[in-house]
Amino acid sequence: MRLRLVPQNTSYDFFSRSKMFLGFSSFLMLASIVSFLSQGLNFGIDFRGGTTLRTESAQVVNVAEYRTALQQLDLGDITISEVFDPNFREDQHVTMIRIQAQDGQEAISSDIVDRALETLRTVAPDIEFMSVESVGPKVSGELIQTAAIAVLLAIGAVLIYIWLRFEWQFAVGAVGALVHDVLLTIGVFSVLQIRFDLAIIAALLTIVGYSLNDTVVVFDRVRENLRKYKKKLLQEVMDQSINETLSRTVMTSVTTLLALIALFVLGGDVIRGFIFAMIWGVIVGTYSSVFVASALLLRLGVKRDWSKPDANTGNQFANVDA
Repeated sequence: MRLRLVPQNTSYDFFSRSKMFLGFSSFLMLASIVSFLSQGLNFGIDFRGGTTLRTESAQVVNVAEYRTALQQLDLGDITISEVFDPNFREDQHVTMIRIQAQDGQEAISSDIVDRALETLRTVAPDIEFMSVESVGPKVSGELIQTAAIAVLLAIGAVLIYIWLRFEWQFAVGAVGALVHDVLLTIGVFSVLQIRFDLAIIAALLTIVGYSLNDTVVVFDRVRENLRKYKKKLLQEVMDQSINETLSRTVMTSVTTLLALIALFVLGGDVIRGFIFAMIWGVIVGTYSSVFVASALLLRLGVKRDWSKPDANTGNQFANVDA
């Protein structure tokens, strides 16, 4: 007997509360924008500019003592966070120390790095710097601009691709779902103030591709059923299409989440931010494919017969019996 996360023949009504789902999604998108505008993102060293020091010591980390010691150097904004990883040894204590870019300098000098090491050794004598990474303010500003352009170009390419493969209504629905996913991902990083760096941009682009794949599968079945059931209401056809692809959608999402959760728990702190973004993206991407993209398509209306040109394409409403 095969494992089924979803019954073989489902008949769920996905559109009876479509206004509620769209309203809920709109509220979350608005909240994400407000959070982004009010408190912004916790940009990592890639975007903000500065130096990151990764330390390791056999002694238990005392963040307050580390901060007190480094304040003597007058280096400006310093962020210290302890790194936890189940793969660490019992005597392996790791911290990430982020020092803002100094005025007129692309990175802190080697002399300052040496002074920081000597200062921290007054707290933990065996402490060592395992890595030192620096990014200049000019480079970080260019990275922010390039990252934003990359995401916008990806969404624009999706719009054109779906438009050419289906109809413009499908393209608008798909892009609406992608914008929903990207905004909610940025929103959760803003609300939780999780570090936002280049790895998260890579995650956003991956989320765009994953969500698009789910949406295209649903839309392809919708187009197939529109040709097959010409007398059914559009809402009935779309309900049937989502139910027919629901098992595939849920199974794909669950198996992907299993792998991502394993990586999140065991993969280490280096990729944890990226994996968190992917987990969140898979969840909201699956949700948007079913409840956002399809709901937008239902309200826009679609062409019902691809066997002949239709001068009124896009002007039909969901409640019109073709």
